Amino acid sequence: MRFVFLLAALLATPVVTAGPDVNTSRGVPPTIAIIIDDMGHNRVEGERLIALDQPLTLAFLPYRRFTRSLAEQAHRNNKEIMLHAPMANTHNFGLGPGGLTSDMGRTDTIQTLRRALQSIPHVTGVNNHMGSLLTQRFEPMEWVMSELYNYPLYFVDSRTIASSIAADVAQAYQIPTMTRDVFLDHQQTEAFVDKQFRRLIKLARENGTAIAIGHPHKVTVDYLEKHLPELDRQGIGIATVSGIWALRNNNQEMFVEGEKQAITPMLARTPQDSAPHP
Repeated sequence: MRFVFLLAALLATPVVTAGPDVNTSRGVPPTIAIIIDDMGHNRVEGERLIALDQPLTLAFLPYRRFTRSLAEQAHRNNKEIMLHAPMANTHNFGLGPGGLTSDMGRTDTIQTLRRALQSIPHVTGVNNHMGSLLTQRFEPMEWVMSELYNYPLYFVDSRTIASSIAADVAQAYQIPTMTRDVFLDHQQTEAFVDKQFRRLIKLARENGTAIAIGHPHKVTVDYLEKHLPELDRQGIGIATVSGIWALRNNNQEMFVEGEKQAITPMLARTPQDSAPHP
């Protein structure tokens, strides 16, 4: 019965996009958010990103060597923290610890996701790492969203495949939901990053807001260090993902106080978060 209800809600859920005047009509400049995925592996580039003045959103893989220490440092420097949840993909690429695989049932999926959430300090949202297989499947996405619904978390569909239904299922669960607009650096050259960054700004000017995903590659960090300080002069704002959600939703609060349960941190971790919790 629950499956039927969620499927009906999914089919009935409208896809809401920002209109051309979503911000400018209220005197707010076109605004971008930049999510940096795959945080936790690379300490040097991670620390460079954390040191930037702008309000980036950093998405951490669970149980990686520098996940916990960088997330704590990022939180102290006013960055927003996400879980970058590894999900099964159509190319059979390895997911590493904390991955949600296509052969998991409901219980394993929920427990794996819950432990991954508990391993990320100060987590406020979730997006998918890879996931081109799992995000097309209703049942695993229903299991994922049924767990996320319990906590004060938003969900961003990384949209690693055009046929993803992840955002639709999240909306059916009334989870604050957004979708990635631009990948910045799937080609790691300055010219390509520049082209994608310009596309991001164009979309923000057209729609009021836009969300990009990048990675802690040196070329990406070099580019952001140079060009983010220029945004103000260009009349472009930058916000965290939750800031973008607020702009798209008339500055209403995502969650009523006491409405959701807090995520209990997983304390029994190695200092380097190098292995998954048993």
